[in-house]
Amino acid sequence: MEWLALITEPMSYGFMQRAMVVSILVGAVCAVLSCYLVLKGWSLMGDAVSHAVLPGIVIAYAAGLPLAAGAFIAGVSCAVVTGYIKANSRIKEDTAMGIVFSGMFGFGLVLFTKVKTDQHLDHILFGNLLGVTSRDLFETAIVAGGTFFLVVLKRRDLLLYCFDPQHARAIGLPVGVIHYGLLTLLALTIVASLKVVGIILVVAMLIGPGAIGFLVTDRFDRMLAVAVAAAVTSCILGTLISFHIDGATGPTIVLTQASLFMLAFLFGPKRAGQVSPLAKQP
Repeated sequence: MEWLALITEPMSYGFMQRAMVVSILVGAVCAVLSCYLVLKGWSLMGDAVSHAVLPGIVIAYAAGLPLAAGAFIAGVSCAVVTGYIKANSRIKEDTAMGIVFSGMFGFGLVLFTKVKTDQHLDHILFGNLLGVTSRDLFETAIVAGGTFFLVVLKRRDLLLYCFDPQHARAIGLPVGVIHYGLLTLLALTIVASLKVVGIILVVAMLIGPGAIGFLVTDRFDRMLAVAVAAAVTSCILGTLISFHIDGATGPTIVLTQASLFMLAFLFGPKRAGQVSPLAKQP
């Protein structure tokens, strides 16, 4: 009964119920997308887009527009500018991403100090999961649900593009459309995750589950299932633990996920030096 009380006591509060539902929604969609990001090698892209949304949020607030719209436009703009710099210079993609996202993040911090707002910077940077309202829950469900549906609908095209873009182009897939479509889905996912873990920690949600799945299985469909299970488990445990230790919920979820990654790394069947677990994918 004591163990049961550890679960029932937090769930007797409405704000904890909303926090649990939102975290599971965001965790699931981040997990699905993270598998493609890990396979594509776009870990830094997730970090770049997550930091680049800050000026969009501040400008949207000042203009009286939805914060999610500003974040989405800024995130997509970061990805497009990064691609343009890479295509028109000798700078490599990771260097271009570092320059663009750090510049936009700095610009956002400057704007934030100049625009009078009742928003707390910590809530933007680290999330405010326990402050989620019913409206936030509805908006997150729409964004996360739409993103999840699109990823599942185009999962085979996305997989082929991430695994072998040259082959995808050779069989007639619109590689350019898939490329920017994946970036758009990344931006949407980050927008959905802002309330949960904030700008800084969202990259952990976008990379951790896919990395866990990559370590423990040799098939992509299983990788998706493991990633979603790891993300949902982290969200449930992290939310409950944060209540009992009176800690920040978003960071606690990330720490729980990091612990699962270390377990997968130490005890998973895939070790360093082995063939990539996705090498047999078509």
